[in-house]
Amino acid sequence: MFIQLFLIFSACSGPKVNPDYFNAASGSHSIDSLGLTLIHEHMLVDFIGADSVSKDRYNRDSVVQKVLPYLLEVRKFRVKTIFDCTPSFLGKDPELLKILTEKSGIQLVTNTGYYGAVNGKYLPEHAFTESAEELATRWIDDFENGIDSTGIKPGFIKISVNAEEPLREVDAKLVRAAGLTFQKTGLRIVSHTGPWFAAKQEVQILQGMGIDPSAFVWVHAQNEPDFENFKKAADLGVWISWDGIGWEIDSYVDRLLFAKENGFLDQVLISHDAGWYKPGEVNGGDFHPFTAIFTDLIPDLDAKDFTKEDWKMLLFDNPKRAFELAGRED
Repeated sequence: MFIQLFLIFSACSGPKVNPDYFNAASGSHSIDSLGLTLIHEHMLVDFIGADSVSKDRYNRDSVVQKVLPYLLEVRKFRVKTIFDCTPSFLGKDPELLKILTEKSGIQLVTNTGYYGAVNGKYLPEHAFTESAEELATRWIDDFENGIDSTGIKPGFIKISVNAEEPLREVDAKLVRAAGLTFQKTGLRIVSHTGPWFAAKQEVQILQGMGIDPSAFVWVHAQNEPDFENFKKAADLGVWISWDGIGWEIDSYVDRLLFAKENGFLDQVLISHDAGWYKPGEVNGGDFHPFTAIFTDLIPDLDAKDFTKEDWKMLLFDNPKRAFELAGRED
């Protein structure tokens, strides 16, 4: 059924003149070419810490050998684009993503920004001493000139905060830096957060900067127990990311039914948070596939009256609206 759905919508969408675009490891592309998109997955993650992380801890050829079959598997479900949410200093490797893109045919998207959770274990030393403006300058440079010396440009900003109230000073600074970067680049702010009380503080910081909450993606929102807070976030325009479907299904069925019944399915993003190659483990450790949405979630929700239009919204339209970058005239 799902492959038929993809073909129907692909056939109906004729050529358009659209200056909006997104950045992927393979370059910049028209947003109309985004296609069926998974917005939160991982090819490789290294949890050793910012003070020890290094590309010397793995062999790219071995990673490709491990990861490629999982990309080819999900390509059978007509997935065209995957956002790789591995942050800086956690094993982010744009050149690895470019290789995997070329071999799999799936467009892989990388990011800029820093990850503050886990008590700052994955923050470089300069993140504690530099101002929000100085951090933003680094991230804006990634957008304008490419990450490090790769020439590969980010498609979004990935940050993270510790779920505390009030937010730690360094976490609030990361949010402000992300806001400054968004104002200059248009890159959406994708923040590993969890509960609404933490996400709400991030949104308030951005609002204080004059930034509309639609610039913010509330990552791991599935960890919020009060469904009413999803409505509050949606009313503000926040993107609600339920992104742990690679690990269990039932709670996502309940949340998606709630979103449809309450009229905010158009503010929801879904993905697996699956993968990933683990440096330091034998053969990269266990790898969770990127397929549960197609093999488990879709059949469960189709039996509860989800429609082809609902799936088109969740997997085609919402990612396109959330992550498009405005075209610029030369």
